Amino acid sequence: MKIVVLIKAVPDTADERILDPQTYRVDREEGDQIIDEITERALELALSVKDRDKTTEVIVATMGPAHAIKAIRKALSMGADSGIHVLDDSLIGADLVLTAATLAAALRDLGAELIIAGNESTDGRAGMLPAMLSEHLGLPLLGSLTTAEMSAQGISGQRQSEAGTQEVTATYPAIITVTERFAEARFPNFKGILGAKRKPVATKSAAELGAGAQSLTTVAQILPRPARSAGAKIIDDGQGADELITFLTARHLI
Repeated sequence: MKIVVLIKAVPDTADERILDPQTYRVDREEGDQIIDEITERALELALSVKDRDKTTEVIVATMGPAHAIKAIRKALSMGADSGIHVLDDSLIGADLVLTAATLAAALRDLGAELIIAGNESTDGRAGMLPAMLSEHLGLPLLGSLTTAEMSAQGISGQRQSEAGTQEVTATYPAIITVTERFAEARFPNFKGILGAKRKPVATKSAAELGAGAQSLTTVAQILPRPARSAGAKIIDDGQGADELITFLTARHLI
């Protein structure tokens, strides 16, 4: 079985996000860049399949700047077999339309039975990329799963919604997205870290993939954050509990 896992290098959520004063985009050269935790969970699911069946091949793929290679190498040290890095300065600032078309071109001829992604990234939180890949590749999408079971015929899982729990299934090839209900990623061991240096990583440009016309996002203006007003102060003179209940009720907090 061949599984492709989409990973993403994102700014460490523990660090303060800094905007580039020239482009108004997040400065990705400042601070630590790490694998998005939700895509680590997606990788853990793929590696758990490989633990049960050693013939499983796990490929990680990402589109991002040069430093994204660190995320790929970490994924390889965790147990992935190879990586694909879509790297091209013309893709800087690419919106979801261009990103989906480019990644679809990179994945189309791999012959993967399963593509696994996170349900949304921690930096963009759009949550639309897997659905767009599904359209480009003509594959069924099982999105926002809380559980997943794989068999020789296909994949099944549960999806939590406001109406309840849905049981969903699809035959291979397919795309699924995982949520934080899935297991946390394993830590790479020393053998895995050394072995990652010898595993292949293919670097693809937009031209090689036949990416279409540019579709870039542009931030025209950044508005200053409005000043925070002072909150209400409640002094308990015997009526404090009643005042607190009135305050919370007026704001629909209880």
